[in-house]
Amino acid sequence: MTIRIKIPKANGQQKRIRGLPRDPVLRAAVVVFLILAVSFTVVFSYNYVKYDRIIERRFRTPVFSNSAKIYALPRTVHDGEKIEAKEIAVDLRRASYSDAAHTDKDAQSPLGSFRLVSDGIDVTPGPESYHSPESAHISVQDGVVSHITSKGNDLSGYELEPQLVTALFDAEQRSKRQLVKYNDIPPVMVQAVLAIEDRRFFEHSGVNFFRMAEAAWIDLVRGRHEQGGSTITMQLSRGFFLSPEKTVKRKLVEMLIAEELEQKFTKQQIFEFYANWVDLGQRGSFAISGFAEASKAYFNKDLKDITLPEAALLAGLIQRPSYLSPYRHPERALERRNVVLEAMVDTHAITREQAEKAKATPLKLAPPNVEASDAPYFVDMVRDQLIGRFNEQELNGESYRIYTTLDPDLQKAAAQSVEMGIKLVDEQVKKLRTKKVKVGKKIETQVEPGPQAQVALVALDPHTGAVLALVGGRDYGWSQLNHAVAKRPTGSIFKPFVYAAAMNTAIDGSTAVITPASTVTDEPSSFAYGDQIYEPRNYKEEYHGEVTLRYALAMSLNNATVKVAEEVGYDKVADVARSAGIISVKATPAMALGSYDASPVDMAGAYTSFANNGVRLSPILLRSVRNAKGDVLANYSTDQRQVLDPRIAYVMTNMMEGVINNGLGYTAVRLRGFTQPAAGKTGSSHDGWFAGYTSNLLCIVWVGYDDYSDLRLSGAMTAAPIWTEFMKKAADLPQYADMHEFSQPSGVVDVQLDKITNRLATPACPDDYTSAFIAGTEPHETCDEQTGVRGFFSHLFNGGEKAPMPINGDPNAQKKKGFFGKVAGLFKDDKTTQPAAKPPDNTQSAPH
Repeated sequence: MTIRIKIPKANGQQKRIRGLPRDPVLRAAVVVFLILAVSFTVVFSYNYVKYDRIIERRFRTPVFSNSAKIYALPRTVHDGEKIEAKEIAVDLRRASYSDAAHTDKDAQSPLGSFRLVSDGIDVTPGPESYHSPESAHISVQDGVVSHITSKGNDLSGYELEPQLVTALFDAEQRSKRQLVKYNDIPPVMVQAVLAIEDRRFFEHSGVNFFRMAEAAWIDLVRGRHEQGGSTITMQLSRGFFLSPEKTVKRKLVEMLIAEELEQKFTKQQIFEFYANWVDLGQRGSFAISGFAEASKAYFNKDLKDITLPEAALLAGLIQRPSYLSPYRHPERALERRNVVLEAMVDTHAITREQAEKAKATPLKLAPPNVEASDAPYFVDMVRDQLIGRFNEQELNGESYRIYTTLDPDLQKAAAQSVEMGIKLVDEQVKKLRTKKVKVGKKIETQVEPGPQAQVALVALDPHTGAVLALVGGRDYGWSQLNHAVAKRPTGSIFKPFVYAAAMNTAIDGSTAVITPASTVTDEPSSFAYGDQIYEPRNYKEEYHGEVTLRYALAMSLNNATVKVAEEVGYDKVADVARSAGIISVKATPAMALGSYDASPVDMAGAYTSFANNGVRLSPILLRSVRNAKGDVLANYSTDQRQVLDPRIAYVMTNMMEGVINNGLGYTAVRLRGFTQPAAGKTGSSHDGWFAGYTSNLLCIVWVGYDDYSDLRLSGAMTAAPIWTEFMKKAADLPQYADMHEFSQPSGVVDVQLDKITNRLATPACPDDYTSAFIAGTEPHETCDEQTGVRGFFSHLFNGGEKAPMPINGDPNAQKKKGFFGKVAGLFKDDKTTQPAAKPPDNTQSAPH
């Protein structure tokens, strides 16, 4: 069978495709449009799915990594303390306690709550409190705590909840943030941000096309880029997912991600992300992330307590946080704050009157010294100790609570004292470096270049070893090197360990018993050790002849000290020092003058041997580590070691009281206004040191250069003023105000000695001083016997009458150059001469 197929003819014309226009130009345009539309749809769909997956991955885990929280030492309220109930409430509120009178029962803080009542305040720790959940009532009458009760029992003191110091920072990013929920952000903060950054935030779907068009038109008219059209959601998109490069492609992707975020999250969630993410400047070496952290950094307050002008300031910083820094550029920050306030008036968030009142408010910023609040060097040490025991991801990821020994009030005092003291050091260094040089025919004054002095301060409780305050340098933002743990030659603050070994002869069975009244000859000497010769020298080659050990320590006489070490035995001195924690020492003559290295923290621990009845305590920074629920994971305590007999420790304390009351420390301590009972020692090598303590506080200060060059200034001129300023501030704090006389153990006697003969004083010898001795080793001969040293000097001065300025026993005595010397009222440190004129002390007690 044959099949025929008839093919129709086109008649010279191609049949038109259904739906396309007849015009070939229009037809081509439609085809191009369809191709572009399909391509756009494919590209858009690809990118939509791509970034959808990226967003899913980013938000599958917590948006912001958790961080461990570091807490301070709990503040203790004592019976009889001057404090108002409202002040206690402020402390508890800062510790995240809720006010039971203004908080629903279901919304109470798990840490605890408080309630102000007519006669004081009720405190109720919660299940996650640092303390056991036992409530207490603190009665306050006329601004004084009248009594404290808990479970019907009277208490002498009550520990409040520890306050948050800071979060444990991310080691790589070096940023700090405190996470906050949207409902915890005060409305004034939200209103300020929306007024200046995104007024239609709650209306648009992620991209404000009208605002973008307006910004583009203004930029086009003015010929430069001035306006920003990014919404809060777009800023968040850029910050979370994109690089900062400015290209059309990045802008389109930014808009796409913003639209997707708006579909996945509520407006409140997006603003919460933004509030915790936004960059608001720098504090020290840390980036400030989020409004809550910024509130603490700039105003030292919780975000919930922020005021209108403060909220406007933070909102204004978003634009350019470094350029608008209120610390470096207060005028710019103030101007920008006022712009935000005007914007808030435009959006009807505030009234014109409120804006004008806020504009009239000056900038009230927290002290710029990061040491005062964040204690970064202390936190670095805490972190290093924790990483040795815990995994860093575990610490931060599980939001561990780290309870430390830091006292915020004392840390603030330390930071302020260092800030003040290092300025004085800079002034003295500048004077040393200022020279007059001849340039051509003119004489010009020039300041020689040189390194900048660094500083460290360590303060601890001498009876617990708890490090209460620590400053590791003059500026953490400039250098994170922690000088508090840097090893340096200890200089003359090592000398008390030489004299402690000498005092030990009173109880260790030595044939020759050495006491504070024993004498040693201070003169140029050579000391052989092995095949080496050691020849120490006193400052300006000034020597004092025969002096007591008490005087030699008070005036820090080098040759006399090495002779004491030689007589006692270098090995015995080294044993005492190593037992106290100065492990680098070697039994050599140079050891006696502090030639071996130790850090300020090491020396703080070593000096507890004197301040704590002979028991050495290792410095500690940590008290407890707990999980987010408050369960204890680890507790910490100090190591204890008996280094000295309590009697020896007290005698040494008494001798070091002489350093401050009559010796080289007098000018730097007493004349600067610190009057509480204290013991201490100046020190100078290439660096300046001061080590001192009261009955309840021990502090070490070091000043020097990082390159080990000679400071050319003594410890009395550099470190001691910082120590004094710190102790004065500490004495003003209620918890340290009780700086009483040192407790004398049994087996020690106080004896009044004649300043000339160093024998027992009688009415015939009224010019006397008091010194402590191990019972049985005190002098027994009286001063009115005309033999020995007194007879010699009586003839030397005024034909046998009493000398007005004797050389033995009294640090205010004359000094000798060679054998004879002129009477002088100048005090000399290890390296410098300091004038001082101490009034006579007529308050000494009678001998026991």
